[in-house]
Amino acid sequence: MASPQASSELRDLSLNPPRVAVAIMAAGKGTRLKSQLPKVLHEVGGKPLLAHVIAAATHVVPADDVYAIIGHEAERVRAALADSGVNFVLQSEQRGTGQALMVAQSALSGYDHVIVLSGDAPQITPQTIAQLLNFHLDEQAGMTLLSAELDHPTGYGRVLRKSPRSAEVQAIVEEKSASPAQKNIHEINAGFYVFDVPRLFDHIQGLSTANPHAEYYLTDMAEVMRRAKQRVVVWKTQNSGEVLGANTRAELSLIDYQMRMRKCHELMAQGVSIFYPATSVIDSDVEIAADTVLEPFVQIFGRSRIGADCRIRSYSVIRDSEIADGVLIRPGCILEGARIGPRAMLGPYSHLRPGSDIGEGAHVGNFVETKKIKLGKGSKANHLTYLGDAEIGSGVNIGAGTITCNYDGVHKHTTVIEDAVFIGSDSTLVAPVRVGRGAYVAAGSCITENVPAEALAIGRSRQIMKEGWAGKKRDK
Repeated sequence: MASPQASSELRDLSLNPPRVAVAIMAAGKGTRLKSQLPKVLHEVGGKPLLAHVIAAATHVVPADDVYAIIGHEAERVRAALADSGVNFVLQSEQRGTGQALMVAQSALSGYDHVIVLSGDAPQITPQTIAQLLNFHLDEQAGMTLLSAELDHPTGYGRVLRKSPRSAEVQAIVEEKSASPAQKNIHEINAGFYVFDVPRLFDHIQGLSTANPHAEYYLTDMAEVMRRAKQRVVVWKTQNSGEVLGANTRAELSLIDYQMRMRKCHELMAQGVSIFYPATSVIDSDVEIAADTVLEPFVQIFGRSRIGADCRIRSYSVIRDSEIADGVLIRPGCILEGARIGPRAMLGPYSHLRPGSDIGEGAHVGNFVETKKIKLGKGSKANHLTYLGDAEIGSGVNIGAGTITCNYDGVHKHTTVIEDAVFIGSDSTLVAPVRVGRGAYVAAGSCITENVPAEALAIGRSRQIMKEGWAGKKRDK
């Protein structure tokens, strides 16, 4: 018998490699969530439940060998995970987990073994999947169960072993059928399996719908296999939390918290300082380099990448952005789809919308909004400014209150500001327009024509004064 501490990596079987598939159960509705959204599309750790399971599975087998069995809102699920590279099998009539493998038989019949995962258990790890498979191969079993030890196993099926030290399964007893003594067993069936594919489909028709829900339960395959004299064994994970699914909003919230706290601890172990991790919201795919500091109440989402020696101050929200080394982000900044060069400074309360590319050492300051711009090295826009659809060179100063008027009601147009330009406060640049290298734009100007290099542009009306006018106005 193989040791329960099987290798966490799929061993090299190149002399006679087995063909292994993964089937993910993802057809359910999730009634207890009380949602129009399919259960497996509810998010934890920044992405759908099913996406986490697929990520774990594709560390063990190629995406081409992963089959997500979908049913409720199938097209919505397929669209959401279309870029995962996995295959989808439609279970048009959801009549249980056993029927899910029945409808997938033609897709799976070319494999030697199939690993069955639950699409609503996002904390499952590639290491556990590989260990379960290796144990199954060592035991030469027809069916292998994954089990876990729970302090409070109420509601779960209990695993009955032939003897305490045996890996062979005598039975799986559901909670409602368990005797008082069996309810005291803390080893539960986690709902993850590995099957020998030929033996699975030789015997799957032995499943019955003689149960209150008239469904085919994959759990019952243990008894079907045993009656057919096939070997049924169990391997227990030491990390019971990774097998737990999300059936309610409260369970979703708990799993999300656990995943985000684990992410914080991983980052801190890699040299990132996080003040008060419980206040941080960091998605699972975020990458942060060493010596970066995150102050309380920072949120970092999507596939954001943050370099070394940055400081992200409180209440900043960053999504799908790339931040180079040494960047300072002051409080309350919002970044989405932005790229920030080394040693740039942002905020407080800057809003960088998609397509914002901020150069090395550049400053984007208080209440400045940018969209689809390139701001050159060392350039500054420090106050109360909107810059949209603009190409701005290096060493440029953008005065407070400047606006690039990029939209004519039908089309967007580009403003080009060349190197070393000075834009005076409260200027309006009506695109398409170009300001040449080294030029000055006087404060309060409305610029509608190109400005030559080294020129001074003044686009404002002459000031007129009427002496005594205010007093006469009040007298009236």
